[in-house]
Amino acid sequence: MIELDKIYNEDCLQGMADLPTGHKYCIVTDPPFNVGYHYNEYKDNKSEGEYFEWLEQITKGYPAVMIHYPEALYKFAFQIGQFPERVVAWVYNSNTPRQHRDIAYFGIKPDFTLMHQPYKNPTDKRIAKRIAEGHEGGVLYDWMEINQVKNVSKAKHGEIHPCQMPVDVMRRVASLVSFRQIMSSSIHLWAAAQRPLPVSRRSVTL
Repeated sequence: MIELDKIYNEDCLQGMADLPTGHKYCIVTDPPFNVGYHYNEYKDNKSEGEYFEWLEQITKGYPAVMIHYPEALYKFAFQIGQFPERVVAWVYNSNTPRQHRDIAYFGIKPDFTLMHQPYKNPTDKRIAKRIAEGHEGGVLYDWMEINQVKNVSKAKHGEIHPCQMPVDVMRRVASLVSFRQIMSSSIHLWAAAQRPLPVSRRSVTL
């Protein structure tokens, strides 16, 4: 029996098949990008048709939030015949040509009132007054700037990072998804693979 608020390191498709019935779920996924990345147990070089059919299999039947490059999200939308309800940009400073990814919400709209953007100018008198009154921040922007994980060594971070996706990104993405105004519980299904990189990352939110 799958328990709530627990991380499972297993094949996400198998874990999803074992989800309890009678609940609403949303799939939040940062899948492999099919760009020839060197995973230990997964060949990241499917044909384009096979790849997008695989993504559809992962999300079929559920509202889904996908983190990917814009071009792939356009093709995925065409594959499933559905436009995203909202797209948010994740920007990051890296030494690669690509400096951002998009976060697309399919079949569900993010609730931007669930989070606040930190104030840019907290020393401004008006902002300082709002902070003193207990305000946590301003209206959430449609983009987030969070750096990738640059070094995955245990010595560097004190723990093994499973991928370049910062945990903060997944938390923010999932925190904007709610069927009840608040996020009550979640099941994290991490696809099984040898460290340091998993086959894929999933957060199934109840």
